Amino acid sequence: MKPISVDWLKSARSDLLTMEALLGRAELTAVVAFHAQQCVEKVLKAIIEEHELGGIKSHDLITLNGIVSEVWDVGAEEDILALLNKLYIDSRYPGALGLLPQGAPDIDEAKGFFKFAGNLYELVNTRLKFPIEGRK
Repeated sequence: MKPISVDWLKSARSDLLTMEALLGRAELTAVVAFHAQQCVEKVLKAIIEEHELGGIKSHDLITLNGIVSEVWDVGAEEDILALLNKLYIDSRYPGALGLLPQGAPDIDEAKGFFKFAGNLYELVNTRLKFPIEGRK
């Protein structure tokens, strides 16, 4: 496995650990959603680097998933990717910190984002044989 791919997955793991520490705290669900977007972005970038699929300056999960799909269908649901994109963009502005149309994600939605990101992380780890102790 290429060192840059390992670095992306290590960073994604940090996002997972952050989400895990924050789960269950209603006031931090937007932060969990932000880290879910970051985790998924980094996992997709690990695949892109590993398979030398080109530049990866985008943060858009649908774009990155499209690049990855050239070599591998990771089974990422486009509606969840679009939602995480929106939460990521909105979280960059204080007035709309990680808001869904109905407001901040609730705890169940945050747990769903964590599960989605964690499942993708584990899938990629298994396929790329990520050589790091204490995986998720």
